[in-house]
Amino acid sequence: MATAVELSGTARLDRRTKNLTKRLDRGDIAIIHHRDLDRVSAEELVESGVGAVVNCGPSRTGRFPNPGPLLLVRGGVKLIDVDEDLFDEVREGEQLDIRGGGIFRDGTLIASGRVLTEPELVRDLAEQRGRVTEALEEFADNTMRYLREEGRLLADGPDLPVLRTSFRDRHALVVARGPGMKRDLAIVRSYVRDFKPVLVAIDGGADALVELGWKPGVIVGDMDSVSDEALRSGAELVVHAYAGNGRAPGSQRLDRLGLRYQTVAAPGISEDLALLLAYEKGAELIVAVGTHLNLIEFLERERGGMSSTFVTRLKVGEILVDAKGVSRLVSRRVGVWPFVLLAVAGLLAVSLAIAVSPALRNVFEFLGQRVRDLLGF
Repeated sequence: MATAVELSGTARLDRRTKNLTKRLDRGDIAIIHHRDLDRVSAEELVESGVGAVVNCGPSRTGRFPNPGPLLLVRGGVKLIDVDEDLFDEVREGEQLDIRGGGIFRDGTLIASGRVLTEPELVRDLAEQRGRVTEALEEFADNTMRYLREEGRLLADGPDLPVLRTSFRDRHALVVARGPGMKRDLAIVRSYVRDFKPVLVAIDGGADALVELGWKPGVIVGDMDSVSDEALRSGAELVVHAYAGNGRAPGSQRLDRLGLRYQTVAAPGISEDLALLLAYEKGAELIVAVGTHLNLIEFLERERGGMSSTFVTRLKVGEILVDAKGVSRLVSRRVGVWPFVLLAVAGLLAVSLAIAVSPALRNVFEFLGQRVRDLLGF
């Protein structure tokens, strides 16, 4: 007896998951090729409402404790790992059916894979956490090797461009497309309103700012995951080039769009460059949203080492805070609205007291008549 169809949906394909999530609709079947599906991508896939994810690469390899696949499955999304490369087999917009681990088109099986279940993923994650020491040792060795190779360049700092945007004695909000980015942006809404920091976006972080109605002042990165709309928002564009040869693939896209930009050759990742830019330009305080702060987050990106991040954090030092600590900053300023609400509450209390007390009502009527008499009414 044939297995019943569990779900049907429209096929959407992209080898870059962060590009695919921008055009997914509820109920779609996402076909990706994402080795070690990271937490950020899993969050975005769940938010898109996708019905199933078919991964042509291993969703978890066991290299490190990867919570991404478990987050996806717990979000109600069916996750199937297949060995076949479906990008030549399936066309965008085709209707597909899912039966167990099978992917069908017009009743014909085109691929068969393994469904990843929550109990299995919970068990694997626990085992991987027990082996994290091995990953840490390898990671530390690679970090020291990169530090020897890049250390002098990192310590001296890259040659930064002259910008129209002034950072001097201002706060800077640096937004990266990282874990919890949207949640952190919700936390800092009142902070942005009160302190009006310079908004520095790292690639796709610019789109998150634009969605909130905020205009980024500077966009830093290789420009591969940011929309044309955000790039045309009027922000200054700083393309992150490779430190070794100065090659900047992102510049080709900006040339096609006819946008002005400046290029900076620097080691490390783009968020390091963004932090250095804010620091060297004189920012009083840097608030980080969605940046990578721990070992797991860097392993998710398959970074060989994090020497650039070590040095950057050391240079930036005490003026760097995470968005979750911003509540302490916001408490330094009390806006006018609490006082307005307090005044309204007071007026309502007085009105209620007058309404239920004949004696008070008589007193206020007497006072009102005296005021009218004095004014000649």
